[in-house]
Amino acid sequence: MAKKLRRVALAVGVVAVAGALGYTALVEYGLHKSYPQTVQIEEGAGLKDQIKRGEYVARLSDCTACHTKEGGQPFAGGYKLDTPFGAILSSNITSDKDTGIGGWTQEQFDRAVRHGIGSHGNLYAAMPYNAYAKLTDQDLTDLWAYIRTIPAVNNKVVENQLPFPFNQRWTLAGWNLLFFKDQVFQPNAQVSPEINRGAYLVEGPGHCASCHTAKNLLGGDSSAYLQGGSLQGWYAPDLTPNPHTGLGHWSNEDIVSYLRSGANSKTASSGPMTEAVENSTQYMSDSDLHAIAQYLHSLPASQTTVPAAIDSQQNAMLVGKKVYESQCSACHVSNGSGIRNMIPTLAGNAQVNSADPSSLINVVLNGSQGPFTHANPTAAGMPAFAWKLSDSNIADAMTYIRNSWGNAATPVTEAQVKSAREGTKAQAWMGAAKE
Repeated sequence: MAKKLRRVALAVGVVAVAGALGYTALVEYGLHKSYPQTVQIEEGAGLKDQIKRGEYVARLSDCTACHTKEGGQPFAGGYKLDTPFGAILSSNITSDKDTGIGGWTQEQFDRAVRHGIGSHGNLYAAMPYNAYAKLTDQDLTDLWAYIRTIPAVNNKVVENQLPFPFNQRWTLAGWNLLFFKDQVFQPNAQVSPEINRGAYLVEGPGHCASCHTAKNLLGGDSSAYLQGGSLQGWYAPDLTPNPHTGLGHWSNEDIVSYLRSGANSKTASSGPMTEAVENSTQYMSDSDLHAIAQYLHSLPASQTTVPAAIDSQQNAMLVGKKVYESQCSACHVSNGSGIRNMIPTLAGNAQVNSADPSSLINVVLNGSQGPFTHANPTAAGMPAFAWKLSDSNIADAMTYIRNSWGNAATPVTEAQVKSAREGTKAQAWMGAAKE
């Protein structure tokens, strides 16, 4: 028996050693793999046009939002990304040679952007290289031509602030093996060029799945592509043609208007999406915006069971109606219709009908500044109600809104509001002291 156990232990040991050696080889191969460049920086008069194209690719990719912290210099890094595993700070991508990427070659830039290998080893997927991998060689080179022109800013950033073991970059080779498809976008011959362009923009530079696709326990994309995802106290909604929780009732022009201005006849952006509109989508060409709309409408609709609306005579609905009428109806109107292209319609609003009310609670607690865009320079803001309404009142009002005027969604609980208040560090309710 002892002899048999020794054999089993030896076999396990051999397998473990072989696995460790194989994984080490995988890590080293990934870190030292070369990526020959098929498109080069242009010379002479053509360089100016290439830089202009590269600036547009940077807009498409929303590089500004993540690589510029509030009050900081553009692209100098330091923007904090709160992930389920801890905090990561974005890197300095200016042309500074000491703290930025001024000493990089085009191949080094490509390795980081499309292949997830930076100067310190494997990058974390908070940098959406799994989407940028789809960038064409031409777009990657044009982007590099533009990035090289960004003025140098000396700003040292300690990017990796994750706790052990998540701060061990070598583990990311395994994550890549599971979830990273290192491949340039492949057009679908069965669809139109416009839909292919939309797919490229959404799947590649737009990296929409980073927010709008739910993540598994390891941070990889789930199979519910663009069907909604939670992040940092917000819920990025369903982008499929689902008529209840998605874009099923949005026309192509609704989508174009939203991406161009941050608002349309149905809703207005808030939270991280407002940043995306202000920094990225408002600068997209009309043809690209229409291509995105065509692509999103071509997706299969998510399969969700529409719940029955809560009885209007339930206590939460009765209290919620009173709160709504006293606090919300002045702007959103008694029937939830809002004000076209300024104050969101609540009736039939897909975000309101979402199974996850995080964004709604966040906006009610903390308020929301409307997007400032070229097409919408006088956006209306939503005031914060954290100081004014109790957790119970907010929960009841949300429940009423989510189950009136044709809406149907699960009730919002007092515990959910309390958790959001604490998680977003919202102001305390004024009445709590009196209690």
